[in-house]
Amino acid sequence: MAASTACYLKGVADQLQCGSVSVSENYQQPNGKKIDIHYAILPATKATHPQQALLAIAGGPGQSALELAQAFNTTFSKVRQTRDILLIDQRGTGRSNKLDCEEISKPLSFNDEQLDITESTQTCLANIDADISQYASQTAVKDLEAVRLQLGYQKLHIYGISYGTRMAQLYMRDYPQAVATVTLDGVVPMQQNVLAISDAVARSFNLLVEECQQSPSCHAQFPHLLDDFMKLDQQLAQQPIIENISDPLTAQQTQLTLTRAKFNGAIRMALYMPSIRSLIPLAIHQAANGNYQPLLGLYAITLRGDGSMAMGMHAAVICSEDWPRLTQAERIQLNSTYMGQEMLTTFDISCPLLNVTPTDISTPVKSALPVLLLSGELDPATPPSWAELAKVDMSNATHLIAPHATHGVAQQSCANSLIAKFIDAGNMQDIDTSCLDKDVSRSFYLNANGVATIKNKD
Repeated sequence: MAASTACYLKGVADQLQCGSVSVSENYQQPNGKKIDIHYAILPATKATHPQQALLAIAGGPGQSALELAQAFNTTFSKVRQTRDILLIDQRGTGRSNKLDCEEISKPLSFNDEQLDITESTQTCLANIDADISQYASQTAVKDLEAVRLQLGYQKLHIYGISYGTRMAQLYMRDYPQAVATVTLDGVVPMQQNVLAISDAVARSFNLLVEECQQSPSCHAQFPHLLDDFMKLDQQLAQQPIIENISDPLTAQQTQLTLTRAKFNGAIRMALYMPSIRSLIPLAIHQAANGNYQPLLGLYAITLRGDGSMAMGMHAAVICSEDWPRLTQAERIQLNSTYMGQEMLTTFDISCPLLNVTPTDISTPVKSALPVLLLSGELDPATPPSWAELAKVDMSNATHLIAPHATHGVAQQSCANSLIAKFIDAGNMQDIDTSCLDKDVSRSFYLNANGVATIKNKD
């Protein structure tokens, strides 16, 4: 195994091993520019399988796997008892020649609906030292294999979350001889355009409204939840609300410019996390009645730095793999929702400026490898139907749906234990999966003091 150096990553107390592999930015030009692909190894507690590792692939596109080391270490603690955990910053993210764009310095007061997309895209491109056409998924998969070869692992157990499931599927397609098992968590099928996420958000929000209506205490406290949402959404469609508020991160007084985009974005991000999701009815109701502080607590989630997106890499992938294959029917569907309209407008302006070559990755992966697909019933990004689409040509695949989970089933249920058993056994036969049915969801909060109703026990 290649030499690595001792290192530490945020949130992980153990001493780890870090290193990098030099690869061609453009594999068609082996004598051209090189970039370093950085990795970290979370060594096994007992190295009973030294020739194997779990490769955990981050989502986005644009997230850094190394920045998510704490989450991966916690989620895969049982896997790590016998196997290394391998994290790789995909090209364009984290430490691997990150394609970053300047962030807005004062996001609370900034009116994002006045953002000049053309200007911001051109500024971003001007500050990126890269051939952005070389940062799509099919090229990045070659980097993952280069790291495996340098480190000397004979077999990898692949775990991908969200967009990382697209990378996992490409890896199992291109390098099946190097793969032992595959776990796809929050599945993005190869056939699926990720820009269709607005439908998933609407589905998840509707499930939340239904859940509140079915809880006597939540319904009594917020009897007109959908009306409250529509009231504020339509108000913000006319003009932003400007207020002096307490910054949710610093507690300092600051100006808030609440736009329709911020409002919808805050609700969308809150739907991802069960513990935060339980605050949504209260935040919507309070905001509809002029108190925006609870909503700001939700919005603050989008301002956190951990696992931050490399937006240049994000655009490089979307503009190469998803935007070019939008059908007219999909465009009509996107234009039927506010979030869909915003997404479509952004990429219709920015993608021609990136001028990257379209890449067709829409063919479903055909494989006999053991595959575990995980879906959260409440997922606002990758609904269970997407996993069914992905497994159409996977002859040895098992799809499990966690009824109370959102996005990232392994982090919020017993699925982390199921993955460890799956990796040990090499298949899902005789593995009891009933623990996924356990209701681990949080009760809805009824007021700012944190008093909550116990669902189904009112």
